Amino acid sequence: MDPRHPYEQLSLFTAGMLLAVWLIGVHALMLAKPTQVQGYMKKFPRDLTAGQILIALGLAWFWLLVAPDGLGKLSALQMDLGEFNKAKPLLRLLVPAAVIAVAMSIRDFLAVRALGLCGLMAAAPLLESAFLKDPGSRLLIPIFAYLMLTASLYMVGMPYLFRDAVTWVSASRKRWNACALAGLAYGVATLVCALLFWRGY
Repeated sequence: MDPRHPYEQLSLFTAGMLLAVWLIGVHALMLAKPTQVQGYMKKFPRDLTAGQILIALGLAWFWLLVAPDGLGKLSALQMDLGEFNKAKPLLRLLVPAAVIAVAMSIRDFLAVRALGLCGLMAAAPLLESAFLKDPGSRLLIPIFAYLMLTASLYMVGMPYLFRDAVTWVSASRKRWNACALAGLAYGVATLVCALLFWRGY
């Protein structure tokens, strides 16, 4: 049995392919259906159902990192928190309570805050997949991960900036297309690097 954490087992190639498919899919949709995507993004900050689903997903993911031993696959993502290991039993109780309390009490911009939480959780496996790997092109993944981390921190702490950003980007067709094409190009570059350089890593 591989003693490494599942994050450490994630290959650079797999992470690159997943990231590329996500980037290409999202930004191609932005180009193909700008009106529909803009409409949803403008409604998203106050979409309570989406917020409750995302907050449950993000906190459940965190709970798996502090899960107790002996739960089979549910314990697979458990990780060492160093000096904070003693807090794990408390966190196992607080996280489910937090899911219920946050989903019920926070209504404004819950979806944006929850999306930020999921972004923070997703950055770790991406960074781990590229850690100490040889190809210089691997930096495409950490660069994206750190940009996502920064954006996620703002979404959690200052969620109204998401609304302002959507308003600014969607105010001009050229601006919208430029952002969509930039994301699409990044996805294509990631896909090409994954196929040509990241196999075996």
